[in-house]
Amino acid sequence: MLMRRREFGQMAAVMTALAAAGLAGCSGGSGGAGDGGEVTLEFTQWWEPELPDGALRALMDQFEQANPGIKVELLSGPYASTKEQLVAGAAAHTMPDVVGLDGAWVSDFAQQGAIADLTALMAEQGYDDAELASQIQIDGATYMIPVVNFVYPMFANMDLLKQAGVSEIPSTREEFVAAAKAVAATGGDISGWALPLSLEAPNGIQNDVMSWVWASGGSMLTEDGRPNLQGNADVKSACEFIKGLWDAGVVSPGAFTMKEQDKVEDFTNARVGMMIDSLAHVNTIREGNPDLDFGISALPAVSGYTGDRGMPYASWGIGVSGTTEHPEQAWKLVEFLMSADINAVLADDAKAFPGNGTATPDYVEKDELFKQAFDIWSSGTPANEFTGLPVSETLMRKFDEQFQTYLSGDIDVDTMLANAQKAWDAEF
Repeated sequence: MLMRRREFGQMAAVMTALAAAGLAGCSGGSGGAGDGGEVTLEFTQWWEPELPDGALRALMDQFEQANPGIKVELLSGPYASTKEQLVAGAAAHTMPDVVGLDGAWVSDFAQQGAIADLTALMAEQGYDDAELASQIQIDGATYMIPVVNFVYPMFANMDLLKQAGVSEIPSTREEFVAAAKAVAATGGDISGWALPLSLEAPNGIQNDVMSWVWASGGSMLTEDGRPNLQGNADVKSACEFIKGLWDAGVVSPGAFTMKEQDKVEDFTNARVGMMIDSLAHVNTIREGNPDLDFGISALPAVSGYTGDRGMPYASWGIGVSGTTEHPEQAWKLVEFLMSADINAVLADDAKAFPGNGTATPDYVEKDELFKQAFDIWSSGTPANEFTGLPVSETLMRKFDEQFQTYLSGDIDVDTMLANAQKAWDAEF
C-alpha cells in the first residue's frame, strides 16, 4: 500500500471495511499455553540492534509475564542479514513464528505462502482492528501491520558542514550539490554524500534514489499504479541530479556494494557529510559517536517547488509465519505490540511514530531532534511507492542494475530508463 495522497483515502476505506471483522484477545494455541504446555515463539527482526540496549527484551519479558506459558526467543540481526534469513526461510518453509517485515517484502512472501493472512487470523481471534493506523494488504487481505513508522530525513554532520563553510543543511538540490562538493573538498577520506547501491540489498533505490523524486512531488508510477519510468521528466531529473554528484566525485567510495548499515557506519565515523537515513538510526549514531554533532532536515527539493515535500518513510512491520504451529500465541504477541500503551513505549524507544492510532509517544517533547523530525513528518506527505508492489525488491534490483550502468557512463539516462521500464513491465 502506498502512502501518497490517493492512498490515504484507500487506506481509510480498507480500515473501515476491516473494522467490521473485529477482534479482541486470543486463546491459547494447540500444544501451547492453553492446554498447560509451554510454547516458545521465535521472533526474527532487525529492531533489537537499533533500539536501546535491553529495550525489546524488556517488552518481551513483560509479554511473558502477562501470558504464562508463552516464551519469546528473539532472533536479531542487521536489516540486510535479517532479510536474507527470511528469504531463505520463506523458500524452505521454515519461517519463524513471528517476523519483522519491510513492506517491500510483503508481496513476495504472501505469494509464497510464507506469511499468514492476518485478516483471517484477526477474524478467528475476534480482534478489533479499529486502533491500527494502517495495514498492508495484498488482494484485500492484510499480511503486514506497521508497528512503528520512520521518516527518512536528510542527516548532516554539522561539524563537517561548518568546516566546509556551509552554515545550514541544504534545502534545494542546488544547495545540496554545493554543500556536498564543499565537504568533499575538505580532503582526507571525507565524502559529501553516501549512496548505498548494493544489489544484494537494493533498498538504496527506494531510500536514496527515488526519494529525490518524491521529495519534489514526483512519482515513478502511473495513476493506476503501473511503472512510469521511460519519458518521466521527474524521474529523469532525479537520475541526472545524482549522476552529476557521481561525476563530481562527492559520493562515498564503494557505492555499488554499499549497504544501508555501511552508510550509517560511515556517517557515524564522520567519513561522510550527508546521508538520507531512517530516524531509527539516531540511537545507533549517538551510541556509536556521542560527540558527533548532526542535524536533520526534509529532503532537498528542486528549486521553485512549493508543494508538500514527499517524505520517504519505512515501517517496522510485523507478520506471522504461514506455517507456524502456534498461530494463536503468535497473534497474542502481535496484539501485545499493537496495544496502545506498549506501542507508545516501543515508539518512544525507537524514536518513531506509532502504528496504533491512539498511542501517544512523549519523546517528541523531550528531544529537539525528534521534535524536528515530527514537524518534518507532519508538514510533508509520506511517500514510499515500493511498499506493497509485486516483487518490489526485484524492481529495485532491476532499476539498480541499469542505474549502476548509467553511473558508470556506459549508457545515457534515456536508455537507462527505457531498459528499466521494460524490466519493470515484465514483472507486472
